[in-house]
Amino acid sequence: MALERFSAAWREDYVANVAQSHVDDGACVFCTLAEEPVDESTGVLAKSDLSFVVLNAFPYGSGHILVLPRRHVSAVQELSDAEYEDYFLMVRRSVVALEAAYGPDGMNIGMNLGQAAGAGIPKHLHGHVLPRWLGDTNFMTTIGETRVLPESLQSTWRKVHDHF
Repeated sequence: MALERFSAAWREDYVANVAQSHVDDGACVFCTLAEEPVDESTGVLAKSDLSFVVLNAFPYGSGHILVLPRRHVSAVQELSDAEYEDYFLMVRRSVVALEAAYGPDGMNIGMNLGQAAGAGIPKHLHGHVLPRWLGDTNFMTTIGETRVLPESLQSTWRKVHDHF
């Protein structure tokens, strides 16, 4: 079965900028984002002293966000007690914000620890928080190997930011 292709021309500027940020020059995209301001243009939604929340650049669905420690660590056990507490308080804040913004039927919270577990960027610990709805899996994903997102990242940022 051939992979179907759909036009998403509105994402052209975004894809061009992401391609530039994936050059492996030793810099960590998450460490760079940790220093960026909370702003729609950066995708950073919220910050605390030790953690921050950013839009997932490649979302599985609407409202998919990432929670990260500000310090560059690759494993949960590398977090100090204060970082661990702050991180999971930020996960909880993320759930509350997504529930307020979207009113989902459920929520996925998960971490892929290490490359073998599927972490796209295994050198900087991050967790996923993703609102879910009954019946939100459809033929496009399961059969068509294609994701259709009904909103832009900018729209997601605007919906979620005010609830932090």
